[in-house]
Amino acid sequence: MSTGNLRGAATIGLMLALSGVTIAIDAAHAAQGVEPRAITPRGPLGEEERRLVALFESAAPSVAYITTEIVRARGLFGAEVGQGAGSGFVWDTAGHIVTNYHVVGIEGAQRLQVQLDGGDPIEATTVGTAPEYDLAVIKLKRVPKDLRPIPIGTSRDLRIGQAVLAIGNPFGLRRTLTHGIVSALDRELPTTDYREVLGVIQIDAPINPGNSGGPLLDSAGRLIGVNTAIRSESGSSAGVGFAIPVDLVNRIVPSLIARGRAPAPGIGIVPVAPELVERAGLTGVVIRSVTRGSPAAQAGLQSLNQRTGDLGDIIVAVNGRRIETLSSFVAELDRIGIDNTANLTVVRNGKERRVAVRVVDLRK
Repeated sequence: MSTGNLRGAATIGLMLALSGVTIAIDAAHAAQGVEPRAITPRGPLGEEERRLVALFESAAPSVAYITTEIVRARGLFGAEVGQGAGSGFVWDTAGHIVTNYHVVGIEGAQRLQVQLDGGDPIEATTVGTAPEYDLAVIKLKRVPKDLRPIPIGTSRDLRIGQAVLAIGNPFGLRRTLTHGIVSALDRELPTTDYREVLGVIQIDAPINPGNSGGPLLDSAGRLIGVNTAIRSESGSSAGVGFAIPVDLVNRIVPSLIARGRAPAPGIGIVPVAPELVERAGLTGVVIRSVTRGSPAAQAGLQSLNQRTGDLGDIIVAVNGRRIETLSSFVAELDRIGIDNTANLTVVRNGKERRVAVRVVDLRK
């Protein structure tokens, strides 16, 4: 008998021996009356369970798992590849995926890959970013035929206490569902310098690293926000999460797709740096200069006299909302929107007056 045949015979003999041991153990258990317990029939799922299962199964194919690769310089001649991961969701059948700016844009990812509904990873490219809103759009290089855009809802009529669902990829664990309620509305979320996103949704559905960019859904399975941040000393969920409201997303994303950038609402002023305003004990937006021909110039707003140091106009309210910082002023202009009118309350020489100013896109 050849060596190969000897090895094969030995293997078969070992398998038969092990099988015999297993049969002997099972027989011994049976003889002692030790058997698996009978399964108790479960019955149908409860109505709420069936609803949550149906919502997840409907929305999950629209949720994206995004991985990034970033090449960082190391020493004089070396380099290392850093990896990251986050979430996103399908915006349209053209292959646009919406996510957070901090998922794909902060360090300039050299490689983006998107995985949908258990399929193979698909290469993607960045279409547009809006750091001031922590939003970004990427596009699949290969668009699947069965791509399913997520249904869009509204954040305008949200109420504290209503149910929300978050789907994402926390810690790289794909297609994770968490469930909670709207804990608060109209929160402010700092993004870039002097900018805050207004109207942010606070939720108690667990949000963890990797959930960023994933969809927040209402109980009808519609998108109502983009999960973007948690507030926690440890970096893990502590019951306080935040989502960018969908009404803002639905305004910014089309601009990112069409032009690769988001509009920058403004009135044509250059403000004094906030730290100088605070140091001077002032509140509001102190106008350092007014751009010639701008809506602010047309409305007669007056700037600081840099030669004498005399103050001009200080903006203290927009549409009746008090303004204490530059970030709150920028956020109010964003709330008003391009080509709409901002009713400013300004103080000059201790006297208040109201001025109507048109909001324009400063990036045009």
